[in-house]
Amino acid sequence: MDFSRVELSDEDRAFLDEARAFLATHVTEEVKRRDRETGDNFDEGVHLALGQAGYLEAEWKAQSDGGFSRVRRRIWELEKRRAHVPWVTWGTTAMVARSVAKFGSKELQDEVLPGVFSGHVRLCLGYTEPEGGSDVATCKTRAVRESDGSSWVINGSKMFTTGAHNCQYVFLITNTDPAAPKHQSLTMFLVPLNSPGIEIQGIRTIDGDRTNIVYYSDVRVDDKYRLGEVNQGWTVLREPLNVEHGAVAAAPDGLQDVSIMMHQAGFMAEAVDKTAARVGRPDASGRRLLDDGSVAYRLGRSVARMEAALSTPGIFGRVALAQTMRDISPDLMDIQGAASALPLGTDGATDDGASEYVYRFAPLVGIYGGTLEVFRNMIAQYVLGLGKPAYAKPQ
Repeated sequence: MDFSRVELSDEDRAFLDEARAFLATHVTEEVKRRDRETGDNFDEGVHLALGQAGYLEAEWKAQSDGGFSRVRRRIWELEKRRAHVPWVTWGTTAMVARSVAKFGSKELQDEVLPGVFSGHVRLCLGYTEPEGGSDVATCKTRAVRESDGSSWVINGSKMFTTGAHNCQYVFLITNTDPAAPKHQSLTMFLVPLNSPGIEIQGIRTIDGDRTNIVYYSDVRVDDKYRLGEVNQGWTVLREPLNVEHGAVAAAPDGLQDVSIMMHQAGFMAEAVDKTAARVGRPDASGRRLLDDGSVAYRLGRSVARMEAALSTPGIFGRVALAQTMRDISPDLMDIQGAASALPLGTDGATDDGASEYVYRFAPLVGIYGGTLEVFRNMIAQYVLGLGKPAYAKPQ
């Protein structure tokens, strides 16, 4: 039996048409151009339109609470990806909002969640520190409770706080007991980014995206913005970390991405398609690059690698996709020639810069949420049962 095509009901087909038309109206070429220039992966006009139309709330909520059905959720996810909706800030917002709903006070939920659904409130992640690497538990940003217990003073800095300049709150991990073991010294806060003492500085990554370093200097935060118990921040943080890592169980209905990072993998698939079109196009003499056996072999190998990665599930797929992007993007550029190094929108670019972008994007995909080395160790330790990695020099 062929399960490659899903037969949609008339109602779901109408929803698909509605979603596709809505996105085509709002995610214009101007939006895409502006997003490439800013590197924000966020467009406020589009985001607010999604909120006003009810799409943000429907995507965030379960079907039992008025959200999308599973089929419509899948349609919506695929259509957003097809339209290249600037998405990163909504991804972090949706993730953090679940922690607010689970661990925040009623007062904090009432302050934050309605604005999340309308699009006026966005949330970002304050995890990594300039010297901390992928181990977020080695947190040095300090939160000290004031004597009356009603507020905290925070000092420190965070690296890679993507979207901070477009957000209203940061999901901030702090150290509240430096003498305790690292996983028992952490407390989570949802800090308003308009608080005095916060400075946001933009950083450009090699793929053109913008992220931020954020400095916290004597930032006073009311205790109502604390999420979970004092020194129990790892409990609050563990679930969103698992989501970001892709270490969550697959849904029983199968209506989810094979693995995390499928959005990023879409750029790789587009580059492969454009490369195939380029090498199959005859030049003025009628010759095609594909007629060269080495070109055909290398393109075929790249397609096979990509298809295998796209089919790899769970945390394994996260590693496979990022590694494959790193491995095949040089080949895609090489078989097209020097003009493949021209970026998107440049006259003469052989594939409109698709392969060149993936080449620059691939290193970042292997860092998001932790390096590939971290994920390989997680697979070895927790999936294959090989024990903790030994970093000490052999005696």
